[in-house]
Amino acid sequence: MSMSLEWFDRVSGELQDHLKSICEKYDRNGSMIVERGSKHPRIEFYTELDDNERDYFSTLFFDPYNEEFYMESFEPDLGQISKVILSDIEDIVDAVHESFHNYLEEDDTDYEDDLDDPDGEVSDIYEIDVDWETPEVTAYIQDDEVEVTYQFGIVQETGDGVLKRINRIRTADDDLIKDETNFIFSKEEASTIIAMIASHMDSLSEME
Repeated sequence: MSMSLEWFDRVSGELQDHLKSICEKYDRNGSMIVERGSKHPRIEFYTELDDNERDYFSTLFFDPYNEEFYMESFEPDLGQISKVILSDIEDIVDAVHESFHNYLEEDDTDYEDDLDDPDGEVSDIYEIDVDWETPEVTAYIQDDEVEVTYQFGIVQETGDGVLKRINRIRTADDDLIKDETNFIFSKEEASTIIAMIASHMDSLSEME
C-alpha cells in the first residue's frame, strides 16, 4: 500500500483556491489549516470571527494507506458516525462547498442582508426573525441576586425551535449583568432532547 501524500498535497492546493472564491462570494474571511503530521492527515476549514477567534465548519480527512479522502458525518437515526468517501477532486470541492453552505444556513446570522445593505449597517443584521410563542418564564431565582429565565420561539425562515436563556446577576455594587444564550434545534431533535433530559433528571443536582 502506498503512503504517498502527493494526492493530499495536490488537493490541499486546489481547495485553498476554491475556498477563497466561495468566501469572497459571501464576504467572509475563510481559510484552512493543513495537518500533515497526523496518522490520517486532515484539512480543517474555518472562518475568522471579529474577535480573531476561529469558527470551524468542516474537516476533510485523508487515508494515506488507501489514498482516499473522506468526511465524517453524524447519523442521528443510527446514533453513529458514518464515513463518506470522496473519490475525486470534484466530489471533494462539492463536499466542502456544501459544508460551507450548511454552515451559513445554520449560523444565526443573515449574511444576505449584510451583503445587500446599501449603507453597510450591521447593527440589526445579525439577528434572526423569531416568533416568540411564550413570554420569559422564570426557571430559577435566588433572592434578588440571580434569575434565570427561558423563552421559546419559532424561527420564521426555517421553522426550527429556539430556546432563549437569559441569566441575570446583580453584583454587590448593584450592577445588573445580563447573559443571553440562544439554542436552535429542529423538530426531529426536540424529542431526543426532551427524552435525554427526562431520563437523567434524577442525576442532576439542584442549584445552590
